[in-house]
Amino acid sequence: MAEQEHYNPPGGLAIKDCALVAIATGRRARDLRELRDGILEADVASIYYHFWGGLLRPTFDDPRYHNGFAIWVDHALHFSSLAEKLSVIDPIDFHDMDGLRKRLVAVIDSELRPGEPCPEAPEDNFFDFIRSQIVVFRTSCTLADPVELPAALAAMSRTSIFYHFIDARRRTPDSTDDFTCWLNDIDRDGYAELTTRLASIDPFFATLVETREELTRTFEDQFAR
Repeated sequence: MAEQEHYNPPGGLAIKDCALVAIATGRRARDLRELRDGILEADVASIYYHFWGGLLRPTFDDPRYHNGFAIWVDHALHFSSLAEKLSVIDPIDFHDMDGLRKRLVAVIDSELRPGEPCPEAPEDNFFDFIRSQIVVFRTSCTLADPVELPAALAAMSRTSIFYHFIDARRRTPDSTDDFTCWLNDIDRDGYAELTTRLASIDPFFATLVETREELTRTFEDQFAR
């Protein structure tokens, strides 16, 4: 069932699953200036979707580029150098979506020249601003002890990995993942080395399957000692 409250039992971690729902905003961009203005005015849920949505949906997007803005700039405007600059922006580097928005606008502004016309995309390839809404589901899995994490992670769905390791960053007090929050609640000092290793895992430039494998290895290394 879908739920609004993200309840964890005392001392435990309730494993959740999720779906990222795409919602049309009705806003479109036909050139670089309109893209820049759209990013500046878009809801943060739209910035979130165009960076993270590709990890959850089946896609045939260009694997060279890591967000929807970069893909469109290359494919529709044929502005490869700007697409590359946009593609290397890592949302993990920003505390919130507004900081990410400002970086996007700054990179685009560096390529705009006052008074110069902007090439337009074909009418059938305008940029559509989409916003996201996450729907959360309970699962039957609840962990009582961190030692259960290696086996639990190996069996987790891609969408559970997304919820607990990526989406958690927008809703936890320290903007970190659910596993780190749980470990800190149990024994911050005792798990300091492990949480440092978790912080070094960047899920943005990997698939969710690759992130799951790296998380599983990290916890296996810890609890095999």
